[in-house]
Amino acid sequence: MGSLEVSALSKQFGRAPPVLHDLSFRYEGPGAVGYLGPNGAGKTTTLKLLVGLLRPSRGHAYLNGVDPMVDRKRALWDVGALIETPEPYPTLNVHEALDAVGRARGLSRENVDREVDRCHELLDLPPLGQRIGWLSKGQRQRVALASTLMGDPSVVLLDEPTSGLDPAERVLVRRLLNQLKRDHLVFMSSHQMLEVTEVCDEVVFLHQGQVLLRDRVERVAGRIRPRQVDVEFERPVAPESAAPLRGVATEVAVLSDRRWRITFDGSDETRVRLLGLCQGLGPVVQFANTSLVLEEAYLELIPKAPNET
Repeated sequence: MGSLEVSALSKQFGRAPPVLHDLSFRYEGPGAVGYLGPNGAGKTTTLKLLVGLLRPSRGHAYLNGVDPMVDRKRALWDVGALIETPEPYPTLNVHEALDAVGRARGLSRENVDREVDRCHELLDLPPLGQRIGWLSKGQRQRVALASTLMGDPSVVLLDEPTSGLDPAERVLVRRLLNQLKRDHLVFMSSHQMLEVTEVCDEVVFLHQGQVLLRDRVERVAGRIRPRQVDVEFERPVAPESAAPLRGVATEVAVLSDRRWRITFDGSDETRVRLLGLCQGLGPVVQFANTSLVLEEAYLELIPKAPNET
């Protein structure tokens, strides 16, 4: 069973303020953990420290119980990592790129071919004979992700795994991640709140190199009271019909003849009253939060963080 751990981990470059300060957490698979924070929060630095691309200023990082600074080969043997969207050499074809990774992992010829076929099917890769340099950005990203999965490692570290992918490709990758987390430990940084919401079991909110919150997704959702809903009616509704709602809601914005956006105090009681009033105006086909709960949590947490010094 895969695991990752950081213990009192800190990283400082020269005399600049620390990028990471006294970071500690541990996860043991299977499952998926979302690593969230604004640009510059220290997410990619954490991943680089985990795989030994950077040396900690203080503290330790462990993969499957092994410190990569002590024994990098053993630490990374059962780990797949995609950090800062590396791209395979453009002169290689898809099979050659994956074959090189498989051989570097010590797989036999037979197992390399089996893994190439498996990853090709998982990620709907382009033809294996096609050169990397001829592929679209999204196709290259999928090949890079496939190389991460060669050998079926128990721990998968992903840095913005759907960056550069179109909507259909993102759906494909989300489905794959939901498959992987059943028997792998997936640790992924992302700005895509939809994919974190749909994939991850736990989240870590990071800001200015420190953990603001660690918890299961459902418990984070339970703390947040979204204050906006979008309502969609089956038939057009006249804007003046919104008058009864204005005494309950903070604001009612008419987005179209069938869609309104309602801002309110976030309480369940008010939400129920608003739904009842909307249903009195006509059949309601949708009554849903405007934004994702994790996005609300993110926006609520980050402004409360201390200012940069």
